[in-house]
Amino acid sequence: MTIAALQTPGFADPVGDAQRVFRAALEALARPTLPQPVDARVAPPAPLALVVGALVLTLCDEQTPVWLGSALRAPDVAAWIRFHTGARIVDDAGDAAFCLASPGEVPPLASLRQGTDEEPHLSATVIVDATGAAPAGELIATGPGVNGSAAWDGAGLPCALEDWSANAARFPRGVDLLLAGEREVRGLPRTTRLRGAA
Repeated sequence: MTIAALQTPGFADPVGDAQRVFRAALEALARPTLPQPVDARVAPPAPLALVVGALVLTLCDEQTPVWLGSALRAPDVAAWIRFHTGARIVDDAGDAAFCLASPGEVPPLASLRQGTDEEPHLSATVIVDATGAAPAGELIATGPGVNGSAAWDGAGLPCALEDWSANAARFPRGVDLLLAGEREVRGLPRTTRLRGAA
């Protein structure tokens, strides 16, 4: 572990911050595409973004295999995650319960853990660093948790619409996404359908 990672603390209020971030993540998945504010005092080492770091501290523990995209494979990031959560960093994204990456580095969703029909919760969750991601074009979301339909600019979506549709078609198996922005998180559970607005 590097000195820099040791000097970068986890949550300032471990219990309160973790509860608030967990609630935001649940709300994000319950209300797909709608931003949920993330209120946490944490300063993860660069290049790990604040909201991504807060989600990792909240959702990962010593039972959790984590995969990092190449932009996040800095020694301080891996050391910080291991020190504060006990999670192990894996080389193969297909072995991970959580994958952390920028939109362009997310592996094909079909290559990640899909869970099973009996245990769909064993699938992977991808935490996308969508900080500063450009809009991908207006999309319309439908499905559970969406009030009729919802328009979204697609910022941070790490795959083509066809790939997302294939992921949704595998229900109850499939991958869920958490899109982490500057101070908010959006959820895309596998039950959400997306189509272009045109």
